[in-house]
Amino acid sequence: MSKRDDLIAKYADDLKNKCGMSPDMDLLTKVTIGCGPSIYNADASTVAGSQASELETVKNNFLIKKLGLADGPQLMEAINAAIETYGKSERSKYRAVIYYMLTKHFGKESVYG
Repeated sequence: MSKRDDLIAKYADDLKNKCGMSPDMDLLTKVTIGCGPSIYNADASTVAGSQASELETVKNNFLIKKLGLADGPQLMEAINAAIETYGKSERSKYRAVIYYMLTKHFGKESVYG
């Protein structure tokens, strides 16, 4: 297995065991590939759920630019809900897992079609 496959397996495990979700492996793979090389960087591969600037980055670069959503309070609410689902005490909140949950939340799977 490649390093990316190992990471996707780790993300799927987090979705199952920490988030209580049954992952769509095809979508999870596409979201992970969409994250690009950041998944291999220890700092960039995770989302700091308590940093406002980090959450703004997720909102602007992923939800607005990638998924094409209109800005509004519902975007931050969804990000906070995803972080809550992952578990605030969970130190390593993987970016690909957060992005996957947000993609599902907004029904934007077609972006990765």
